[in-house]
Amino acid sequence: MALAAVSLDDKYALESGRIYLTGTQALVRLPIMQRARDLAAGLNTAGFISGYRGSPLGSLDLELWRAGRFITDNHIHFQPGVNEDLAATAIWGSQQVGLYGDAKYDGVFAMWYGKGPGVDRSGDAFKHGNNAGTAPHGGVLVLAGDDHTCKSSTLPHQSEYAFMDASIPVLNPSGVQEFLDYGLFGWAMSRYSGLWCGFKTVAETVDTSASVAIDAGRVSIVTPDDFEMPPGGLNIRWPDPPLDQERRLHEHKLYAALAFARANRMDGRVFGSTRPRFGIVTAGKTYLDVRQALEDLGIDEAMARESGLAIYKVAMVWPLEREGARRFAEGLEEILVIEEKRALIENQLKEQLYNWDAASRPRIIGKFDEAGVWMLPSNDELTPARIARVIAQRIARFHTSEIIESRLAFLDRKEAALADWTPPLTRNPHFCSGCPHNTSTRVPEGSRAMAGIGCHYMAL
Repeated sequence: MALAAVSLDDKYALESGRIYLTGTQALVRLPIMQRARDLAAGLNTAGFISGYRGSPLGSLDLELWRAGRFITDNHIHFQPGVNEDLAATAIWGSQQVGLYGDAKYDGVFAMWYGKGPGVDRSGDAFKHGNNAGTAPHGGVLVLAGDDHTCKSSTLPHQSEYAFMDASIPVLNPSGVQEFLDYGLFGWAMSRYSGLWCGFKTVAETVDTSASVAIDAGRVSIVTPDDFEMPPGGLNIRWPDPPLDQERRLHEHKLYAALAFARANRMDGRVFGSTRPRFGIVTAGKTYLDVRQALEDLGIDEAMARESGLAIYKVAMVWPLEREGARRFAEGLEEILVIEEKRALIENQLKEQLYNWDAASRPRIIGKFDEAGVWMLPSNDELTPARIARVIAQRIARFHTSEIIESRLAFLDRKEAALADWTPPLTRNPHFCSGCPHNTSTRVPEGSRAMAGIGCHYMAL
């Protein structure tokens, strides 16, 4: 049997099939796929990428430089920003190139990247760019690198609320394949709705690897047929007074994004019973934790069907698409929303189901149970073990199983054993070898250092 020829360049050179990618490499591959889709549709587009490095996107610029000839050959220009908000302003400019009749391309699709603090500092540029809108054949993806556990940051981050404040929809991929799939959906939705599109990344999704399908036509994108586009459309134009931008944003653009998500069925039931009584709603990295928790409990598809359990996986976590959520909620007795950090999906779901008939409306719990007791705290991160205990507690109302009880006992023994273990050595935080911060952050005699942003924070 002849073996296929394999090259390290396959991750960017191959046009179809499967390749092995890290999350960072998938984000580099993504604009190459968008360019290929546009060419297949008869569009001559270009790409523009700008941002500022920071974990978990700390090596994205390095990987873009390494892939230089591939992105250049695909008419993609990479220009790292002096800081995050200057990069966001340049991204805004990429959507303006078609306003004056002298553009070389049909449109420019753009990608901004930055760590959670970069999202915070770029709010003004995000709001201006998002209000102005995107080009019909352009579109903007805004990659937010969030550090939920403060592993390499001075504060933990959750960027969804900053995006909400700027009225930017948020996609939350759960792995490398979804970096590609959701990214293509994101640019298409951005073009259709005129909105910038937020894209959440965390270390667990960026710093991982997977075999993924890379066919540019793998994702079938549908144009909504139940949304009435207003006169003049939703894309960028000039002149465009600020109050006109606000009216278009509030009355049309967000609803266009919801129509797009609905038409493309971005959210849906992915596991378990087709006639469930107990539903779990989750998204992104936490979806993988939920699946691990179910496996730890011994709950496979057959047991899920038997117990009446089902999972609803959300792609666009804000704004939450209502019709799909309501279809999932029909017939349920209880919905458990599992999400890291502050409640986002849970609050929207409660609002959307509030006006349902109280007799048929399912009970919705998440951060707290019905007695107001913390179940899934918003601080730190959620672990599969913690999630497993909550699922076991809630599913006991609908189904009893010796398998679940024995698995819980095993988890208890495992955690007790780990709690009794003390590492023999302690490694103190220190600068990397040769780092100039070794000397540049030494505190002068008589002074105190009590703050700092960056790795030199260790000087504190």
